[in-house]
Amino acid sequence: MDVVPKWAEVILVPLISLILAAILSALVILAIGEDPVAAVNLMITGALGSTYGWGYTLYYATNFLFTGLAVSVAFHAGLFNIGGEGQAMLGGLGVALACLLVPWPHWTIALLAATLAAALFGAAWAAIPAYLQARRGSHIVITTIMFNFIAAAVLNYVLVNLMRPAGSMDPATARFPEAVHLPTLHDILGVVGIEFSKSAPANVTFLIAILACVLVWLLLWRTWLGYEIRSYGKSESAAKYAGISPFAITMIAMLISGGLAGMMAINNVMGEAERLVLNAVEGAGFIGIAVALMGRNHPFGVFLAAILFGFLYQGGAELALWTSIPRELIVVIQALIILFTGALDNMVRMPLERLFLMIRRGNA
Repeated sequence: MDVVPKWAEVILVPLISLILAAILSALVILAIGEDPVAAVNLMITGALGSTYGWGYTLYYATNFLFTGLAVSVAFHAGLFNIGGEGQAMLGGLGVALACLLVPWPHWTIALLAATLAAALFGAAWAAIPAYLQARRGSHIVITTIMFNFIAAAVLNYVLVNLMRPAGSMDPATARFPEAVHLPTLHDILGVVGIEFSKSAPANVTFLIAILACVLVWLLLWRTWLGYEIRSYGKSESAAKYAGISPFAITMIAMLISGGLAGMMAINNVMGEAERLVLNAVEGAGFIGIAVALMGRNHPFGVFLAAILFGFLYQGGAELALWTSIPRELIVVIQALIILFTGALDNMVRMPLERLFLMIRRGNA
């Protein structure tokens, strides 16, 4: 039986890790001569104090939701997919092709096609490292890192040489037709009479990301395939003894993971930029690793962690705009959160284990 109760593992450990990261972040802000309380107030006001701030926070969170879920699904199969960056890049290529090559009559039909294209392109890019792991024993971490750089090179070549409009110097595709532009949260909430910023980029993709959370939860905890994925991730030898195919689980888990990462492109390519640009992913694939770690690889935890990192991104932008605190400091804060929720996780858990053990002995 686990010494730390489930509620403490899910809530208390991440919460204490966050508090420790916040304390160290405050010390860093003090060290550069700024007021940490004023900095936090500005971040909260900028990210959550208006519908404009919420619009950007939810926009970033949507990206992190998809990449966090991608890492989470692979992790449950015992695989560390850190190729979400490259898979999202190729997902963007799929979205661009779907939106530019077919004259869609309405955004709803285009959204279905673009979602399928993004998932297929992302899954296809994840399939190669998965096969190399399953059949050749190539470590998934090494191959997915390499494929991030290969994806960037492929996308650069395609944008510069194949998809760039004639006469344009910008390495980007043409703008998507107006018929495929996605409705923003301003458009959606306006239907029910709720005022929301028109200039914020949050769009209908946020609702799709929430749906993806629910579907991933159903897949992992309410289907036989999810049971096999989790069983294989817990013990490969026991799973093989039970008749579970390592090759099949590795391939399926990575295909789902790559598809989720690719679907991020619906938000940033189709929803916000309305064209494919060279640096569309902006590091969201790597942030997804931190989101999955902090969310304990559970869809609901991933949702909360994505909102937190969306808040950090938008709040950090406000800090960089209105104070002398550099944007790089937000990277430091993110790194501290990752450090405490990932690498130093046991530093928080072990004292809690001793505490709960003492409580049990006292009650015995």
